[in-house]
Amino acid sequence: MSSWNVLLVDDDVLLAKGTAKLIQRLGGHQVTISDDPADIVLRCQSQPVDIVLMDVNLPGAEWEGQAVSGADLAHVLKNHPLTAHLPIILVTAYAMMDERQTLLERSQADALCAKPITNYKSLLELIDRLCTGSDRLKNEG
Repeated sequence: MSSWNVLLVDDDVLLAKGTAKLIQRLGGHQVTISDDPADIVLRCQSQPVDIVLMDVNLPGAEWEGQAVSGADLAHVLKNHPLTAHLPIILVTAYAMMDERQTLLERSQADALCAKPITNYKSLLELIDRLCTGSDRLKNEG
């Protein structure tokens, strides 16, 4: 596996730090954490980001004066010329199996991962596949 620059988007600071440590330790990736929509978009446009791991639920997050979810931010990134190429994995504890496809279509994200993340090996393999462009999966357990 290669080393990637991962932008981890989550409003839960403790969970984000724990997830970042595991991604760094087990995958050797660089991880930056943010929960501010303006910062997220700016980082993706101007800094080396290879992949975005984004929580769907971002309470209090706003973009251009509107409340937004992680799915909304994924849609913003996928529709901007500087960030459309970035792979995005949405992470959610709430999406039922029948809602996953709708969530992926609405957000234009590349994959969906269940929260809490319990299989880091599978997540790291997905990150590697999406970053290398070898596989654009739509669902990971």
